[in-house]
Amino acid sequence: MTETTTQAQQGARRSRILEAFTAPDGSRRKAFIPFVTVGDPSIELTEKLVPAMIDAGADLIELGVPFSDPTAEGPVIQEASNRALSAGTTTDDAFALVERLHNDHHIDTPMVFMTYANVLYSYGLERFAHRAAEVGLDGVILPDVPHEEKPEFDEPLADEGLDLVSLIAPTSHERIHSIASDAKGFIYCVSSLGVTGVREEITSDVKGMVREVRSVTDVPAAIGFGISTPEQAATMAADSDGAIVGSAIVRMVGKYGEDAVPYVTDYVRSLAEAVHGLN
Repeated sequence: MTETTTQAQQGARRSRILEAFTAPDGSRRKAFIPFVTVGDPSIELTEKLVPAMIDAGADLIELGVPFSDPTAEGPVIQEASNRALSAGTTTDDAFALVERLHNDHHIDTPMVFMTYANVLYSYGLERFAHRAAEVGLDGVILPDVPHEEKPEFDEPLADEGLDLVSLIAPTSHERIHSIASDAKGFIYCVSSLGVTGVREEITSDVKGMVREVRSVTDVPAAIGFGISTPEQAATMAADSDGAIVGSAIVRMVGKYGEDAVPYVTDYVRSLAEAVHGLN
C-alpha cells in the first residue's frame, strides 16, 4: 500500500465523522448521536440495533466497549457493561461487530468506541489502533484519560487515521481552550457534573462552554450526559452541533432485552427528529 493511498484512506475515515455534522450543501448541520453498549444483552441484539438506529435518523454511532470498572458511567450503563461482560463480550467481539456492520450491513455511518484506557492497555495500544482502522472504526472516546495524557493514546490512533475524541466538562474552565485547540473528529461536551445518567433538568452553562470551544476551533461540539427527552435533545443541539443520548437508550435495552429493537427505534426517531428539526 502506498503512502498516498494510506493518507487518502485516513482522510476518508476522518471525513465520516465530520460528515455527520455536514449538510448536503456543505453547511454545518445538527447531528444526533445514540450510544449502546456492545453485547448488551447479546452481540446479536447490538447488530440489529445499530442499523435500526441509523434507519431512524442516527448520524453517528457511539459503541460502548464493556469494561469492568466504567468510572464515568452511572448505574444504567454500568449494569449494561455487566450484562455484556457476563455474556462473554470481548474487545475482539466489538471489532468484529463493526466489521460486520460495514461489510454485511453496508453501513457507512461513522462509528466510534467509548471505552477506557485499560481496555487499550490490555489489548496493546498499537494493536488496538491497527485493528480499529482495519475494521473501519472512525474514532475512540476515553473519558478516563486527561488531556495532559492524551498523546500516549492519540499518537497510535492518529497513525492509523483514527480520531481520539476530546471531552470538555463544566469544570474544565480555563483548560477548555487548550483541550479544544487540538481536538479532532468532534468534541464531546459533558452537560453535567458526575457520571452518565438521565437528569430531569440540565443546569450547566453548556451554551457558554460551546461558545468557548468555538472561539478556538471549528471542530463540531456535541453535548451529552443527562439528555433523555426530545425537548432536551433539541435544547442541547440548539446550543451546539448535536446531542448524544446514552443512558435512556441503554435503560430501554435493559427493560426489553432481545425485544428492544422497535422500542429503541421509535425512541431514537423521536430524538433524531427533534434535533434535525433545528436544521
